[in-house]
Amino acid sequence: MILYYICFFTKRQASTMLNLILFGPPGSGKGTQSEKLIRKYGLKHLSTGDLLRSEIASQTVLGLEAKKLMDRGQLVPDEVVIGMISSALESNPQAKGFLFDGFPRTSAQAEALDRLLELKNTGINKMIAMQVSEEELVSRLLKRGMTSGRSDDNNEGVIRARIAEYHNKTAAVADYYQKFGKVVSVKGEGNVDEIFEGLCKEIDEVLVA
Repeated sequence: MILYYICFFTKRQASTMLNLILFGPPGSGKGTQSEKLIRKYGLKHLSTGDLLRSEIASQTVLGLEAKKLMDRGQLVPDEVVIGMISSALESNPQAKGFLFDGFPRTSAQAEALDRLLELKNTGINKMIAMQVSEEELVSRLLKRGMTSGRSDDNNEGVIRARIAEYHNKTAAVADYYQKFGKVVSVKGEGNVDEIFEGLCKEIDEVLVA
């Protein structure tokens, strides 16, 4: 068992931080919107996949442990992932806030993330879910499959299974944050700027609260 590192932000730093969870099914345009949000609000993008690859490449204690587990075909346990997030938070003390991408994926992970952030005198402000109809997602992904080279973007059955898996996984996380009134939905259909404006509207409400 690896214990994750704990380091406290100052009260002033934590009180002004903006921490968001952005969820969107495959094909929702979440990647495009994440980049725009990071630029506008000065947030640090935290993707667990990127963190995992970085820790392994840097051969950190957490990275080596994760690689050992992955080489055995085992899943990386939540405490290791949380440890990587803790390390990322500590490595960016001047960040205005963090945009969590694709994490947490379970209610247990959400609880663990909340405990970690509480220790750092901060917390999640909002979980924003991008809403796109299944037919629109399928259409977008099939179109993307013409140029992406990804086999899972070319098969409609596989695409629908991926969308169903997303909804199954995120439902529990949404239920968890709904208890605290932190879940909002934003329409993910329309042009890029219109969707971005909808996201910014929800975020700006946090900043003026």
